[in-house]
Amino acid sequence: MSALSRRAIMSTFMRSFLVQGSWNYHTMLGTGFAFAMLPGLRRIFGADAKAMDASVRRQLDHFNAHPYLVNVALGAVLRLEADGADAQTVRRFKTAVQGPLGGLGDSLVWAAWLPMVSMAGLALWWIGLPVWVVVGLFLVLYNAGHLALRVWGLRSGLRYGRDVARTLREARLAQLGERIKSIASLLVGVIAGLVLAGRSGLSEAGLLWVVVAIVCFVLGLLVGHRIWRPAAIGTVCAIVLIAAWGVVR
Repeated sequence: MSALSRRAIMSTFMRSFLVQGSWNYHTMLGTGFAFAMLPGLRRIFGADAKAMDASVRRQLDHFNAHPYLVNVALGAVLRLEADGADAQTVRRFKTAVQGPLGGLGDSLVWAAWLPMVSMAGLALWWIGLPVWVVVGLFLVLYNAGHLALRVWGLRSGLRYGRDVARTLREARLAQLGERIKSIASLLVGVIAGLVLAGRSGLSEAGLLWVVVAIVCFVLGLLVGHRIWRPAAIGTVCAIVLIAAWGVVR
């Protein structure tokens, strides 16, 4: 078997963006996972068609994880295959990492990074930046974050193989997600302040909006800290309220 080449690794990385392209209820990301692995497997097994076929078949097994962190598993499994690990080891590894990668990805990206970037965009729009500038900054910032996560994941998986779990612990992704959620919550407060202090603040929108603001504030004090994914819920509520206000006015 041959060592992985830079070209095979880059091809795997590019294919990882399509890992959800064949999502289904039977294998979840399994088909996309195998598709992304093909360049590396071709490099590893070369002309050994039988070994190549067996490897592709085990990559087609059920697998589900966050699409931005699936690269951790892709890199680690490529490393296992290159090192000659047996089929059961590969399957056990994939089964063991899919849950943590799914949970970490959901907490870090959907519940923290996306709400924070959205709140930053809303704040910039509210202070008067043109819409096209806000949209451009949102796309640059959000994509920079998830691209960095994808690159780090593949490199970590390739480097550490089955020991990549230690790298995940050392990276403290859960703690990073909590910090990002705190920033998102802070930005919600900044937007609320901008809305209330602006020339067209809620006080000028009528008594109804004043009551809504007070109710939301009280609910936040009483149960906000116990709500699942508070940053995500705050983002959605802020967008809905601002959009509704624009329609009403």
